[in-house]
Amino acid sequence: MNLIIYLIAGAIVGYLASRIMRTNSQQGLLLDIIVGVIGAFLAGYFISPLLGVGTINDAITIPTMLVTLLGSVILLAIIRLIRRR
Repeated sequence: MNLIIYLIAGAIVGYLASRIMRTNSQQGLLLDIIVGVIGAFLAGYFISPLLGVGTINDAITIPTMLVTLLGSVILLAIIRLIRRR
């Protein structure tokens, strides 16, 4: 069940992050969603404890969604920098 929650939340957050970073035309939406899922997963385990916010496993709240969005935006920015070189 937790994996399904991460996939759904990551897909939504990946889409939103691609809109924020304006990467939708540079790379496919599918890649943005995949990066969003990975970013949501990593943010849940690395950024959430630093900020004292629960993970999506605990509850889907605004702070947890903002943390996953932050993780997705950071990961998309890293991917964007790597692809430019």
